[in-house]
Amino acid sequence: MSDTIAAIATAHGVGSISIVRLSGERALEFALKLSHKTKLTPRHATFTKLFNQNNEIIDEAIMIYFKAPYSFTGEDIVEFQTHGGFSVSEVLLEELVSLGARLALAGEFSKRACLNGKMTPLKALNIQDLILSKSALAVKIIARNMQGNLGELLEKIRTDLVKTLAFVETSIDYADDDLPSDLLEQISTMCEENSKILKEIYTLSQSKKGLIEGFKIAIVGKPNVGKSSLLNALLSYERAIVSDIAGTTRDTIEESFKLGTHLLRIIDTAGIRESKDAIEQIGIALSKKSLEDADIILAVFDASRVQDKEDEKIFDLLANTDKKIFWILNKSDLENVFKNTQNKNFIKLSAQKDITLLKEELQNYLNSFDSEGIMVSSLDLINACKISSEAIFRAKGLLEESSLELFAFELNLAINELARFTKDFQRDEILDEMFGNFCLGK
Repeated sequence: MSDTIAAIATAHGVGSISIVRLSGERALEFALKLSHKTKLTPRHATFTKLFNQNNEIIDEAIMIYFKAPYSFTGEDIVEFQTHGGFSVSEVLLEELVSLGARLALAGEFSKRACLNGKMTPLKALNIQDLILSKSALAVKIIARNMQGNLGELLEKIRTDLVKTLAFVETSIDYADDDLPSDLLEQISTMCEENSKILKEIYTLSQSKKGLIEGFKIAIVGKPNVGKSSLLNALLSYERAIVSDIAGTTRDTIEESFKLGTHLLRIIDTAGIRESKDAIEQIGIALSKKSLEDADIILAVFDASRVQDKEDEKIFDLLANTDKKIFWILNKSDLENVFKNTQNKNFIKLSAQKDITLLKEELQNYLNSFDSEGIMVSSLDLINACKISSEAIFRAKGLLEESSLELFAFELNLAINELARFTKDFQRDEILDEMFGNFCLGK
């Protein structure tokens, strides 16, 4: 990490300012060359002109110098706040490269922060999640995690496992006369509790991933029940063609919209029915695939038409899904001849007139995801919680069978999974725990 890296830290596009960040041993040197200054006061904003190597002015900007180790990366950092736009920051970046800086790789500033002990890998993941969050609830949960709740919990579990592993390896390699008589019961309880905690984190995180990624909603129904009208009403503009001709929508249409504090991705699917039209068949296949990918399903039926076999196919298609389904009886402003033989709790509305009730039901459901439970969104961390929970659960069973070597193997697996997000697991920790209770001078 001896080289100095540079990157544009703000989003690409036109804006009032653009920030270029420089980190490394030569950051201050490059900043002084660009500004023709002789020194910079750490943590002070300096308004200055910036010049290229031909002494031509690039821009007027604000420079802030963060002296190592008191910076985001732990290295010398200089941030340049230039005028926004497509060109100014690019010109400045090219000038920094010509002076000897290197373009930063994706995530390299955060990587250096982790390597220099300025943040844990877990906090780096939380920052990334915060940036990508698609709802205010996700921001709230992740901000709580960043205060240390999740890190402290994972570190506690990891510490419990290390101490337990030390006790077990002591009993394998050394006499166990001094071990507490109820040790096996204590270890079994610890395994059960920690396995349960990790499983709860995994389950909660799986169910709430939409808070980070944005919930996917699929509209499904037979042709001509008003799916496209419902899409247009949710988006508040005419996105899809509305026609009385069945099969008008032949491909999936995807758009994003905001409901309350939630960003949703909605998919209008082709009407599902038996068809000999090759193009329509492809659209129907895509519709079924959309149902698999969706977090929420809007199942739409037509109040003005008698229930038929095509409606029954929709009921059958959704019979075994574990997705959240909102059952919608559209065109309810017309004479209702649809018989609710499935005893579904239909939301009755007219997509062309008023869908307020549906919006309220959707928003109430999304708001219900708020909780005090700990949620993670990183797929790696979610899987690590699952793997660790299962390994600890298996270890508990092996302990009851007195298979201590296999028990130790499973605990090692769980510790190494969690250590990827807390701190590296060193065998010296086991030795410290093994001999920590010996007398002084022994």
